Amino acid sequence: MGNAELKKPSLLIVEDDVDNQKFLEVYLQKYFVVDSCDSAETFYELINSKSYDLIMMDISIKGQKNGLELTKEIKNDPKFAEIPVFCFTAHAFNRDRINALNAGCDAYLSKPSDIRTLLNSLISLLKNKKKEFTFNIPSSNISLTNS
Repeated sequence: MGNAELKKPSLLIVEDDVDNQKFLEVYLQKYFVVDSCDSAETFYELINSKSYDLIMMDISIKGQKNGLELTKEIKNDPKFAEIPVFCFTAHAFNRDRINALNAGCDAYLSKPSDIRTLLNSLISLLKNKKKEFTFNIPSSNISLTNS
């Protein structure tokens, strides 16, 4: 790869639990440009002011809407519809997975989950959506290069 500039994908984490949010930020910032929020209101501010390659959405968040409602809205908006949404939630029943996928989530993983499984799932989703990034993840020997 040489000295080519590496482009990290941008990730918006929508998570209402402050401890989970901080842990995810610290771990995932090695691989992504990370922003996070805990409410529907802050979500709208961020999604309308920045461009994201991937959204990690919890079902339970603060504010007037939940993560599934936000997902339905952005998937029905041509401006945001192509952004992959990864549902990462403590709602672990099969009906929760089905509801998440029906709302428009592109992938689903229930908490708790191994952080490497989460990372691999996020990268797989970007690859499946043919997002183009070039960076190596040495800890798991995964290279995300779709050029």
